[in-house]
Amino acid sequence: MANRSLVLANFIPYRLSVTSNLVSDAIARTYEALFGLSIPEWRLVAVVAEAGAITQQAIGQQTRMDKVTVSRAAIALVERGLMARAANPDDKRSHLLELTGAGRQLYAAIAPKALALEERIFAAFSAEEVAAFTAMLARIEEQALAIE
Repeated sequence: MANRSLVLANFIPYRLSVTSNLVSDAIARTYEALFGLSIPEWRLVAVVAEAGAITQQAIGQQTRMDKVTVSRAAIALVERGLMARAANPDDKRSHLLELTGAGRQLYAAIAPKALALEERIFAAFSAEEVAAFTAMLARIEEQALAIE
């Protein structure tokens, strides 16, 4: 592999990025049209729905989004009444984000559509292929984290 030339179309990190962008764009169009949410806003809603209450810093670590993106999305969601900030009893310098009733209703409406979109994207693949792909993604993440 040492004598290879860089050809973007064959460079796996580039292909991962392009594929991720294509999937994110398809999702973004759907969530924006149906719910008026950006991708970062949707990610926050999903993470907070799963966590119950979580700090912006923890969201950034979990989603790999930068602090400014997380902050802007949180502000927008709080302003829309979908999320609330609460004092963090473990760290007075930070706040916990929680979904409001309206936020939980929104998540309940979005989650089935997210799963349906995932099904559409992976409909041409067998269950074994999807499982192998998911396992490989986890291993790629592991390797990338080891480089940091």
